[in-house]
Amino acid sequence: MKSIFKISSIKNNKDVMKIKNAITNYEGIVACQINKENGVVEVVYDNYFINEEAMSECIENLGYTII
Repeated sequence: MKSIFKISSIKNNKDVMKIKNAITNYEGIVACQINKENGVVEVVYDNYFINEEAMSECIENLGYTII
């Protein structure tokens, strides 16, 4: 499956790496690509292991706002 999150507060490469490291630590994540300029996080995952709600919660727990 694929989910796309729009995040309003990605400012630099440190933010990108923080989000990417947190997401890719979950079992079932196949790929994670982040476009810093547009604030878009695209995640390809196996929904047997993880769901969209868990990923959005992970991002929000890091202090970012999903819009």
